[in-house]
Amino acid sequence: MPTNATLMLGAVAYAPKVITIWEGFKAWFAERGCAFDYLLYSNYERQVEAQFAGDIAFAWNSPLAWVRSERMAQARGQRVWPLAMRDSDIDLHSVLVVLTTSAAQNLGDLRGKTVGFGSVDSPQATLIPLDHLRHQGGLVAGRDYEARRFDLLGGKHGDHIGGERDAANALVRGEIDATWMIAGNYHTFANEGTLPAGATRIVSTTDAFDHCNMTVSPGVSEDDAHRFGEVLFAMDWNDARVRPLLELEGLKAWRPGRSSGYSLLDRAVTEEGFYDHEGRITDPTYRY
Repeated sequence: MPTNATLMLGAVAYAPKVITIWEGFKAWFAERGCAFDYLLYSNYERQVEAQFAGDIAFAWNSPLAWVRSERMAQARGQRVWPLAMRDSDIDLHSVLVVLTTSAAQNLGDLRGKTVGFGSVDSPQATLIPLDHLRHQGGLVAGRDYEARRFDLLGGKHGDHIGGERDAANALVRGEIDATWMIAGNYHTFANEGTLPAGATRIVSTTDAFDHCNMTVSPGVSEDDAHRFGEVLFAMDWNDARVRPLLELEGLKAWRPGRSSGYSLLDRAVTEEGFYDHEGRITDPTYRY
């Protein structure tokens, strides 16, 4: 690819602000001699497939999309790699929340109870929590407890936090006994009043995991990845033009990408039958 060729990036349109973000990035990159354009997808499954069709050089992938792209690449003898991550994507946790009036003190106390989850494809509010209950509590959905999913906007991989918010509301109404959410949303829901002050507490917390990454598609040269990454990493929170874009995207600084923080999700994807080892979708309930 010529050194001045336009690089194509894929992103999922989970909210209107996505257009503002990538239009701003596009203009800022162009001023620094790195031309890129973007394609918006309605869901991550199409975006990952576009990586392997050669449509996009980079994909702003959810953690679940990363797992799928890595499995597809390995099965085909190709390579994808995480170029960059937000500082806010590293070492996150999900929490299991109950009302303060609940008798539950540990995972074992949830036997026979109803536990809330986010969307079917949410890493932080469904897949990793299911894995945590299985491995840390010996609890399997449908056998030891009733799982109630709050599906919203399938294909967005939980980026739209409405499913977690709906589950939080159901907890407050007493419709479920406990529910899962990423720790950051627990604080957000408390601050906005979705979870009334002092009305809830945390029963259990998952091990750390990573969230989104900028995935380099198969066949992209090291030179192209370097010139894109060089401009990306130069984005400075103290730059008055850049800061609003970074705020919209939820970060203060870009960090080098890593693949080590996805082991929990990778195990959950296999054990919950979401993707097979080649990245094929195997969950019969998944609609996107």
